[in-house]
Amino acid sequence: MKQKIIEQLQTIMDPEIPLDIYTLGLIYDIQIKSDTHLYLQITYTTPQCPFGAVMQQQIQQKMRDLGFSQVEIDVTFDPPWNASEELRDMLGV
Repeated sequence: MKQKIIEQLQTIMDPEIPLDIYTLGLIYDIQIKSDTHLYLQITYTTPQCPFGAVMQQQIQQKMRDLGFSQVEIDVTFDPPWNASEELRDMLGV
């Protein structure tokens, strides 16, 4: 089931960077609490991200499509998001 969750997260694109939120490393933790309860710890590229609410709505919908009626999303900035070297290479920066 975790792979299906990851596959769904990979369909949600960051509105500012042309990559999905999973590949960007915005998903810090995935915990399947029960058949219907999912916990995700996520972050944004910046604390002032204007698209945070939209991304959370998209996550909620995708996870409900997988059968999770309770989707708990914990947004954290500890540690702050930082693009990995591999990601920087992918983005050409």
